Amino acid sequence: MEDFIKFLQDNKIPYKENESLKNYCTYKIGGIARVVVEPRDVKSLVKLIDYIKSNELKYFLIGYGSNLIFPDNNYDGIIVRLVNLSEIEYLNDNLIKAGSGISLQKLAMTLSSKGYTGIEFATAIPGTLGGAVYMNAGAYKSDMGYIVSHVEVLTPDLKIITLANKELDFHYRTSYFQHHEGYIILSATISLKKGNVNEIMDLIKDRSLRRKASQPIEYPSAGSVFRNPEDIPAGMLIEELGLKSKIIGGAQISEKHGNFIINIKDAKSSDILELIDLVKTEAKNKRNINLKEEQKIIKWD
Repeated sequence: MEDFIKFLQDNKIPYKENESLKNYCTYKIGGIARVVVEPRDVKSLVKLIDYIKSNELKYFLIGYGSNLIFPDNNYDGIIVRLVNLSEIEYLNDNLIKAGSGISLQKLAMTLSSKGYTGIEFATAIPGTLGGAVYMNAGAYKSDMGYIVSHVEVLTPDLKIITLANKELDFHYRTSYFQHHEGYIILSATISLKKGNVNEIMDLIKDRSLRRKASQPIEYPSAGSVFRNPEDIPAGMLIEELGLKSKIIGGAQISEKHGNFIINIKDAKSSDILELIDLVKTEAKNKRNINLKEEQKIIKWD
C-alpha cells in the first residue's frame, strides 16, 4: 500500500487513509477503509484504475453511498469515489450532459429551476447521477430509463465508449451495468423538454411537503429497502405484517413508512441486515411473497 500512496502523491490524486465508512454512506454505518480516493477528473480516474488493475489491488467504486449497506468489518482495499465528476454541459435545448458524480438532486433542481421538465421525480432521490443510472432509480412512476439518452463509460479494458439508451437494458430498478461488472459510468446525457417553470417548481414543492410528512427523512437511511411486489406496495405489506416500529439494536423499521429502515442510535450493519431478514421471512411465511432488496448489501471478500 505504501507504493500506492506514493503513486497518489506523485499524481496529485486526493486521498485519505483509515477512513470510517460511516462518513461515506447515508445509513452512517460501516467499518474502516484503508484508503479513500477521489480522482479529480476522468484522466486521473483512468490513470488510477489502470494502476489498481495492473497491481491487482482491491477496490470498490462508490458515489454518495445512498443505496449501500456497508458491512461492520474493515476494508483493507481502496474506496474510489467519483464525486468530483460533477460538471454540467448544455448541449442544446433538450440535451444536457452531466458528470456521473454530481448529486442527482442538485442536477434535478438546477434543471427544473431552468424550466426543464421530465426530471422532477429525481429531486426526491439522493445519490449521484451515476448511481441513479446504475440502479435505474425512479419515483412517481418515472425513472432514469425515461430520460437518459446515452451514457459515457470506462470499460473493463479501460476504453471510453458511449452506450445508447437502447443498449442500457433499463427495467424496474435495474440496468445493463448490474449485469456487466467492471464498467464505470463517467457521464450521462439526458433528454428533457421545456415546460412552465412555475408549474414545475410548484409540483416539486408539493411532493417535497408530502415526502416530509410520510418519510423519516430526519434519520439516516438509504431510502426504500425493498422493491415493490406486483400486488402490493412494500411499505403497505410491511405494515400489514405488523413490523412497523420493530427495533433491532440501533436500527428500526420506521413508524412513518414501513419500507424504510432507519439508524436511530449508532446502528450496526448487522442490525439492519437482521431487520431485512425478518421482513423477508415474514413476507414469505405469511403472504408467500419473495421480497427483493432495492438496496445493495456489500460484503468484503
